[in-house]
Amino acid sequence: MTDTIDADLCVIGAGSGGLTVAAGGAQMGARVVLIEKGKMGGDCLNYGCVPSKALLAAGHAAQAMREAARFGITSLEPEIDFAAVHGHVRGVIDGIAPMDSQERFEGMGVNVIRAAGRFTGPREVEAGGQRIRARRFVVATGSTAAIPPITGIDDVPLLTNETIFDLNERPAHLIVIGGGPIGAEMAQAHRRLGCDVTVLEMFSLLGRDDPEAADVVRRRMLAEGIAIREKIEIQALAKEDGGITATIKKDGATETIEGSHLLVAAGRTVNVDGLGLDAAGIEYSPKGIAVDARLRTSNRRVFAIGDVAGGYQFTHVAGYHAGIVLRNALFWLPAKADHAAVPWVTYTDPELAQVGLTDLQAKERLGDGINVLRWPFSENDRARAEHVADGFAKIVTDRKGRVRGATIVGPHAGELILPWVLAVSTRQKIGRMAGVIAPYPTLSEVGKRAAGSYYAPKLFSERTRKIVRFLQRF
Repeated sequence: MTDTIDADLCVIGAGSGGLTVAAGGAQMGARVVLIEKGKMGGDCLNYGCVPSKALLAAGHAAQAMREAARFGITSLEPEIDFAAVHGHVRGVIDGIAPMDSQERFEGMGVNVIRAAGRFTGPREVEAGGQRIRARRFVVATGSTAAIPPITGIDDVPLLTNETIFDLNERPAHLIVIGGGPIGAEMAQAHRRLGCDVTVLEMFSLLGRDDPEAADVVRRRMLAEGIAIREKIEIQALAKEDGGITATIKKDGATETIEGSHLLVAAGRTVNVDGLGLDAAGIEYSPKGIAVDARLRTSNRRVFAIGDVAGGYQFTHVAGYHAGIVLRNALFWLPAKADHAAVPWVTYTDPELAQVGLTDLQAKERLGDGINVLRWPFSENDRARAEHVADGFAKIVTDRKGRVRGATIVGPHAGELILPWVLAVSTRQKIGRMAGVIAPYPTLSEVGKRAAGSYYAPKLFSERTRKIVRFLQRF
């Protein structure tokens, strides 16, 4: 006999967005059911943000040993215990996991069901032999690594972000398919941990980012010995002599690359299969579930958030979506999602951060009336003191001097982008940023100096010099 549970909110998916909705709803007095068929914490905790940043930190530590001579300290090639590195990554996950655990959420009053959930009608979901009827539903099932249709890919062992962090032995030569953020981060982390690495990219490395900023990252990766093959076609993959071969073609020439391991980081596929969306009258496609500005699906009782909603695939966007849904579902407030100021960061060294429009996008949308302001880290005292002077800040303003976008490539770019997220989201004028007092010596001065350069043409003009000379007569 199937049990029936009545709830105010039923959430499918215990990743970042789903957990935020469940916790917020329960703490505000709603009856919440949370359904998860896999690991609590979802992709970010177990296969994405957390383990990747832990692995990058290990690679950074190793690289610091190699480059210590810059500071008058003897450099040395580190001895990498890859199993211990794996232990470090696992330890970071285990340390965070209690915050996302079933026990913690049950302690909040959430009814957690560890099973696959599917809609059986417009107002009903079945999971683990139980029927859930709720006033509102939230689909937060995320995405998984996409496997491109390459000849031979089904016949070779491959890694994705869900399996690469399980490696206890160091790959001799890691072939990475995909030069986006995940591919670039994992390529650099593994190279710094002693692996040979080749990146294969059909288009350009970090092709969705500012090309000039991406080139700073590219140069660093090449300098560290990462082989990057861009604008190529992967013709075939094959298993050979205990390893993997990739046959690629560029400009009519064919090349065969031999590796020990293969990582596929060629985009993401939204998780909509098996959810019974048709039974609930929910419109969807391979790109995701269709939602309106309030994140409602075609079934107005059902919301979709995060990756599965078909937009930006970032953990912080899923968290933002959760707040929008809570306001709509619990308080009936017509809150709408605004994606005009969504930041993203690629955590390579140097980091690359972006919010709003790039200069190329601004020229296309706003015409010639824009201003592109820039300041290099090479003219920042703190960056020079720490020998991290590669990169720049680039700020885009419109005709009225309002900040429309920012690109930062350099040390701690992900931390430095936040004030520019605020500036873009509130359409602040550049003078507000130019007029703040930045502590010295900090990397944040790069952004302030870029902002100040907006006034340089007028401030240091011949007209200004004439005015100053005139005033000094009195």
